[in-house]
Amino acid sequence: MVREEEVDVLLVEDNANDAEFALRALRKASVSPRVMHVEDGARALDYLFGEGEFSARSPQARPSVVLLDLKLPKVDGIEVLRRLKEDARTRDIPVVVLTSSKEPRDIEACYLNRANSYVVKPVNFEAFTRAMGDLARYWIEINQAPVARPAAR
Repeated sequence: MVREEEVDVLLVEDNANDAEFALRALRKASVSPRVMHVEDGARALDYLFGEGEFSARSPQARPSVVLLDLKLPKVDGIEVLRRLKEDARTRDIPVVVLTSSKEPRDIEACYLNRANSYVVKPVNFEAFTRAMGDLARYWIEINQAPVARPAAR
């Protein structure tokens, strides 16, 4: 289990099979990221804002990237994205929407809410593994993120 303070990737995925595929693919990636997996949008928000079961987590310890599914229980992915990007404390955390939806309205809604990327999950496991490795390498090794700083809401 990864400590909540040491997360590179926050995986927000309710489908157990998709989550397991993503976790296996991320483990195979050369960067071997530390991953926190949550199953619904409410837990994702609690994690990101250090609330609820994650209230002991320092909000300064932030993931390098959030991999966010759209169709989630409790709080859907677009709402998670909206809240994340509206808050000064979290708006600069990169969010990659990782979904099976190719719907133009979903793509548009995500970019209107400042998603950093929109990736349709490949159906083929090998292609999915490759895509996850590429995402992890880019957001953890290549991308230069700003340094986290405290901010008022």
